[in-house]
Amino acid sequence: MSDIKLQSKTPDGPLSEKWTRHKAAIKVVSPANKRKLEIIIIGTGLGGASAAASLGELGYNVKIFCISDSPRRAHSIAAQGGINAAKNYQNDNDSVYRLFYDTIKGGDYRSREANVYRLAEVSRNIIDQCVAQGVPFARDYGGMLDNRSFGGAQVSRTFYARGQTGQQLLLGAYAALNRQIAKGSVKSYTRHEMLDLVMIDGKAKGIIARNLVTGEIERHGAHAVVIASGGYGNVFFLSTNAMNSNCSAAMQCYRRGAYFANPCFAQIHPTCIPVHGDQQSKLTLMSESLRNDGRIWVPKKIEDVEKLRKKEIKPSQIPEEERDYYLERRYPAFGNLVPRDVASRAAKERCDAGYGVNETGLAVFLDFSSAIQRLGEKVISERYGNLFQMYEKITDVNPYKEPMTIYPAIHYTMGGIWVDYNLMTTIPGLYAIGEANFSDHGGNRLGASALMQGLADGYFVLPYTIGDYLASQIQVPKTDTNHEAFVEAEKQVREKIDRIFNIKGKQPVDALHKKLGQIMWNYVGMARNEDGLKKALELIKELRKEFWSDVYVPGENSEFNQELEKAVRLADFIETGNLMALDALNRRESCGGHFREEMQTEDGETRRDDENFMYVSAWEYKGKEHDPELHKEPLVYETVHLSTRNYKD
Repeated sequence: MSDIKLQSKTPDGPLSEKWTRHKAAIKVVSPANKRKLEIIIIGTGLGGASAAASLGELGYNVKIFCISDSPRRAHSIAAQGGINAAKNYQNDNDSVYRLFYDTIKGGDYRSREANVYRLAEVSRNIIDQCVAQGVPFARDYGGMLDNRSFGGAQVSRTFYARGQTGQQLLLGAYAALNRQIAKGSVKSYTRHEMLDLVMIDGKAKGIIARNLVTGEIERHGAHAVVIASGGYGNVFFLSTNAMNSNCSAAMQCYRRGAYFANPCFAQIHPTCIPVHGDQQSKLTLMSESLRNDGRIWVPKKIEDVEKLRKKEIKPSQIPEEERDYYLERRYPAFGNLVPRDVASRAAKERCDAGYGVNETGLAVFLDFSSAIQRLGEKVISERYGNLFQMYEKITDVNPYKEPMTIYPAIHYTMGGIWVDYNLMTTIPGLYAIGEANFSDHGGNRLGASALMQGLADGYFVLPYTIGDYLASQIQVPKTDTNHEAFVEAEKQVREKIDRIFNIKGKQPVDALHKKLGQIMWNYVGMARNEDGLKKALELIKELRKEFWSDVYVPGENSEFNQELEKAVRLADFIETGNLMALDALNRRESCGGHFREEMQTEDGETRRDDENFMYVSAWEYKGKEHDPELHKEPLVYETVHLSTRNYKD
């Protein structure tokens, strides 16, 4: 019976016609009937905000929940470099198919073909939508929208607004959302966190939420629930994610029966400011767009490395012929624009070999001297000025004069809640969009594709597909929040909170979270092996016991209490970490961001096992005392020819 749930519902027909045919075949809801239906959306980033604005505009009654004091604080705001779209404005032979193929290849052939083609197809509409909203994309000297190149592509298809693209796109979606809030079609619940999913007769019918200001536990009902709460990168404690970003909404859905797909696929971003101390709480990302004009290198001579670490010389004093531009050397066709996983492993290899350029030995250079000499400082400032300013404020180094130092860090998670072609999970009436689902990126996400997926799902996919389910709910009355299922779910939430408070242990939440992060980075990080993953599972098991016996949460549970928020989320991070390690141990191959040391080529590249692992791993929760059950969705490529990823030729 479980296998029946894993039906992707991918439409028949040619790849280029699947989405058009599907839209023609699925059910729609009339305007009058939309007013009878309620939808809950969890998360107000690009996916959640665009979905709420679109569904409100269509006439549905929408409730949107935000853990921050404003949707403008969603982590989407931190995406700096740009958003991909197959417009071919540069006339460099881009196309929908090329964007589709680059995405499939970049994900190391571990994503669903039909979903990725749809993403490439609707990408063109996103740009028109955002321009109409007033998003200030960069323009060329003639007033046309400008594009720049990004990792994993040989064409320029990335639209951008200096180094603040995510912020500008979110402001556009936020304005559209506010318009619907003012009209009354959307009701916004800021500073509210979803603590459980409520199901009635096997269908998603609402949530239990906590008012983070007052501590009050609330019940909210709806005909459908949409999860748009982002990814689970903060399981590593140190990541480029906002500190509020968490996986709790997704994990609650997982415990209620939604399968969790490909949890081991976590992305390491190559251009992060290196860790500078053991008291650091998060990491700062330098946009991948910097790899357009910046060149990555380390010294060729180990004696130069030693002088740099002792601060006897500056990087700029090392002559050109003594620099190893290792990405350009190893991958001549793509150079500094190889995909993120490839660039990250190459940086690790150089640092492991002893060529790391800072005191810790965990850093490489990102240098703009060649670009400044070629284009002038003014042009570089126009393209990246705010990023350079941010870097100088953090490091006290002027990147116009000396190279930036960078090192890979956890950034994005390609895994997430399993969804079908309609973006519905294995629970009827429960949808997942954006980074919260697994659907579009496979083993590795190309740069500038996160914003593309979030807005594609929210503006141009979910508003169509959710109607197919809601058409059968028109005669269903509004959900009664006094139903026994709501009473029981609220009781379980209160018991969990009381249990955490009553532990009265000695360890602060952050101390335990750091321990989890160290386990994850050391054994489930950039490189993994069987012994390390088995050790991680044992250590996570011990940490789970430590959390539930020795965590300390001060204050009261009926008031504003950020330590309680963190403790509840950490309990979910521990379970997510366990699931990631289990999935990584099961997937005995290397693909994308999942790099098993036992499965690599002679020159250190990923070695896939298409015969045994050409599937989406979807994990089903089987209770606290049992390991989750693995289900497999076979990946069938009708259009793309499978090959070993090659960024050298």
